[in-house]
Amino acid sequence: MTLSTSHRQPLADEVTAKLRAMVHSGEWPLQQRIPSETELMARLGVSRGTLREAIKALAHGGMLEVRRGDGTYVRAVSEISGAARRLYRDHTDEHVLEVRVGLDTQAARLAARHATPDDVAALRVLLADRDASWKAADYAAWARADWGFHDRVAQASANPLLHELYASFGEVFHDELLKQHRRPGFQGLAHEGHGALIDAIEAHDEEAAVLSVTRNLNSCAEWLRE
Repeated sequence: MTLSTSHRQPLADEVTAKLRAMVHSGEWPLQQRIPSETELMARLGVSRGTLREAIKALAHGGMLEVRRGDGTYVRAVSEISGAARRLYRDHTDEHVLEVRVGLDTQAARLAARHATPDDVAALRVLLADRDASWKAADYAAWARADWGFHDRVAQASANPLLHELYASFGEVFHDELLKQHRRPGFQGLAHEGHGALIDAIEAHDEEAAVLSVTRNLNSCAEWLRE
């Protein structure tokens, strides 16, 4: 995939676009290290300086993180997500949750309108994985499955911009789940807002979908206030 030397676009910008596409496509998963400079230089047919300029641009946008002596890691699937992740650190959990209310409820409404049988089946698999992980005391897997469930609802909304914005909550959401499981009396298998949401989405009942999400987020708000 050697890059052209077209004068229509500076080479560093072309390399940046190629790297951005690799991240966005999922070729390089979140939190994973991307290939070495030597490998990328050979793959893209560019110099070290051009490659570093492109990586620096994506790191500035929050998509990549350069760790000295360790390599470069994927931090977000887009500049929107990267900027949002940095922004969330400057706000309280309550503020983040209040924003999520808007995104979650709209995602649920649109998922009930647009979800396919494949979406519904995927949600049931994720919920089963969530329950199995909790019973096995594999809390990291439980948190991943729980986040995956919510992310898949946003994906089922058929609104790619909403999904991208929602996905930017991933790191914050995952960290909060891991905090919650240590809370005395916390029950990680509660289906409120999960099983009922799938049923509402499958029935294309938009109002029931929104209601199930609202109930779940209200319980999260109560936990934050304690």
